Amino acid sequence: MARLLSFRRALSPSAPIGFTQIGWVLIALLLGAGALPLSARQTPEPAEDEAPAAADPIEEYQGDPFDAADPGEPMIDEGDAAGVDEPAEGVGAKGRVKPPLSRVRPLPIDMKLNRNLRIPPAPPFHMGREIAQTMHYTGAPWLVRESRQREEDCRMMLDALGVEPGQTVCDMGAGNGFYTLELARMVGPEGLVYAVDIQPEMLRMLSRRAAQEGLGNIRLVLGSPIDPRLPVGEIDLVLCVDVYHEFSHPEAMLARIRDSLSEDGKLVLVEFRGEDPAVPIKPLHKMTKAQVRSELEPAGFRVASEFDRLPWQHLLFFSAVPE
Repeated sequence: MARLLSFRRALSPSAPIGFTQIGWVLIALLLGAGALPLSARQTPEPAEDEAPAAADPIEEYQGDPFDAADPGEPMIDEGDAAGVDEPAEGVGAKGRVKPPLSRVRPLPIDMKLNRNLRIPPAPPFHMGREIAQTMHYTGAPWLVRESRQREEDCRMMLDALGVEPGQTVCDMGAGNGFYTLELARMVGPEGLVYAVDIQPEMLRMLSRRAAQEGLGNIRLVLGSPIDPRLPVGEIDLVLCVDVYHEFSHPEAMLARIRDSLSEDGKLVLVEFRGEDPAVPIKPLHKMTKAQVRSELEPAGFRVASEFDRLPWQHLLFFSAVPE
């Protein structure tokens, strides 16, 4: 206020104005207004968005893999989806809200491979068939794509297996558990599912998903390209879905699988039909029935039954030929 009064006096018409007064007036004006602080004169820069944390390829998927629901839609339980059987009480029971993957304790994984076991180089061909490379774990979201049920009718395939409560089954090449979780529900608390894969990253995804679903009847096993590390004579059904054609050492794997089967155990192969050009899969990942038989029969297996109603795939049941 004192500065303003001095400005008025300095500019009063009754007072003569000289250069000195004008100079003092300008100085007073500058001092009165004051300089703006640096923070007020700078234009605030827009805040940069924080880079999102690397997403788990499976944690993003919260839809029912056996239903055509939006994969981003929260899932309460598979039993709530149309066309999906209600799970057993206490094992992913209907109405149980699943905890987020980040808050569950993963199931243990048997990683005790024999590091001294020599694995021979993988041949590029087996009995004239080019061996396909194993799908990398970074492709895991493709296994739980929401269109898979519509394309392959996975529910029909599972029903055709004839799995019964209390059985011991194996999901060979289990990946992130698309079929493992369903098999665990089918065998129930008294049964057991061996989930075998050669990629520990896949098993870690499956471990967390199984824990989130409350399924404790799954035994996760890290296998090798020549040994699935299954118990001898205990497995009632070994399921290989789009897996056998990727075995880098088919003879060794078939021998171990044969040893693992129970007295009436079955090896079940699901492979895209190589005879059908309308099946939109690369030929490298398809097999004909003739190819399958020509490779499994010399390994000590015979066709026990076939199921031909799947949209894109063969479903073949094999029994071990008695020695």
